[in-house]
Amino acid sequence: MPERFPASLQQKIEDRLRYYEDLGIRLFYTDRNPGSANLAVSEAISSAPSAAPVFEETVLPKSTPKPAPVPAPVKVAPAAAHPPLVVPPSGPSLFEAVDKVKDDSLLKIREDLGECTRCKLHKGRNKIVFGDGNPKAQLVFVGEGPGADEDAQGLPFVGRAGKLLTQMIEAMGLQRKDVYICNVVKCRPPENRAPEPDEVAACSPFLMRQIDSIQPKVIVCLGATAAKTILNTTRGISQFRGEWLDWRGHKLMATYHPAYLLRNPPAKADVWKDLQKVMAELGLQLPKKSKS
Repeated sequence: MPERFPASLQQKIEDRLRYYEDLGIRLFYTDRNPGSANLAVSEAISSAPSAAPVFEETVLPKSTPKPAPVPAPVKVAPAAAHPPLVVPPSGPSLFEAVDKVKDDSLLKIREDLGECTRCKLHKGRNKIVFGDGNPKAQLVFVGEGPGADEDAQGLPFVGRAGKLLTQMIEAMGLQRKDVYICNVVKCRPPENRAPEPDEVAACSPFLMRQIDSIQPKVIVCLGATAAKTILNTTRGISQFRGEWLDWRGHKLMATYHPAYLLRNPPAKADVWKDLQKVMAELGLQLPKKSKS
């Protein structure tokens, strides 16, 4: 009698054969080496309840993965040169978006502004700070927004930063009455925070009308908010501070805000250099260099 497999092994073989049959696999090699083991396997197969006749093993077809499509070569554009300091906006600037009013004047602009409630800043204001100075000035200073002192008096740049601005103007050989001073927003932002985009959008059209009415030769933007608003750019002020820019037929110079100079006194030297460029453009006498 040929030796039989142990019962446990035979049971495993039967279970495995049923498993393959469930998968639809019924063809196997009975044995590559004739011998007693072949008989035992045959008996195990025949004793399986639903085992199929054993013939030859068929190799399962393997799914051949489709070759990944070769991506088309990506055309890499040559590296662009460093962009100019101020990129012209793709759409109309805030200035261009405002319809020019025929025979406009600062008085008419103030009347149109009225007791403004166009943005949320009106809720906490004391007084509207419209602007102050010569309505036909050749030089206009544009700041960010009123502070506590300005909100109380209704005049721009009358606090600590305003006193420093006055000194700067006088160092140029001018007086405040010779220039025009205004801000991007006419109401004080809470806790002197920077104006928010919706507040700038609501108020800046009046600033643009002010500039259009005055028609200055030179505009000096004091700080990043004024520069970014007028130029309609997101570039940092340090990237174009102290450089002449042409804006709508006006010469424009961006420099640091007097409030920044109070916190960073060493920057006063940079601002003074900027103001000397403004003086030269306006034909003002430059201070004589002291002989060493």
